[in-house]
Amino acid sequence: MKFRHVRAIAVFGIAIVALTGARGSHGASCGGSSSSSSSGGSSGSTTSGSGGSDSTSGASGTSSSSGGTTTGGTSRDKAERDIRIDSCKLDSSGKNLVARLTVTNSGSLDQTYSITMKFNPAAGSSAVAAQARVTGLKVKAGASQQTEATAPYTGKGDGSEYKECVVSTASKSSL
Repeated sequence: MKFRHVRAIAVFGIAIVALTGARGSHGASCGGSSSSSSSGGSSGSTTSGSGGSDSTSGASGTSSSSGGTTTGGTSRDKAERDIRIDSCKLDSSGKNLVARLTVTNSGSLDQTYSITMKFNPAAGSSAVAAQARVTGLKVKAGASQQTEATAPYTGKGDGSEYKECVVSTASKSSL
């Protein structure tokens, strides 16, 4: 392969990383465990539902938990980058799917976040996707806030039919 081809491939790869912000998948395994501590609780309200589709949902949930400078993009993209999924699992009662989230506002203005989480079933599973919402979560400038998004578990097992949870939609607005 000629040097100019190698150089063109390298430039293309760098351009892809620069344009996507080197974001990784923002999904979490529903079977995984995490040792996160919940400090402060959430100041937003959490609602839940399962099945069906959300008429306000956008593209699939990929996002990043890393900071950095971002230019352009939509408010939705920027809000997703502020969200980290700490864990995604069935609660101890066996009645709810729970996604524990940490929302970090690295901006200079206080923000209010609205987040929709989607619990995706494993391929070949008869389970339907479940959704949970967090609305009105207030996060001060430069601070982090932990919250939970909860959806009722309608299965009869241990929740293992749900493979992952992802951020389906996210938005933020200045207070």
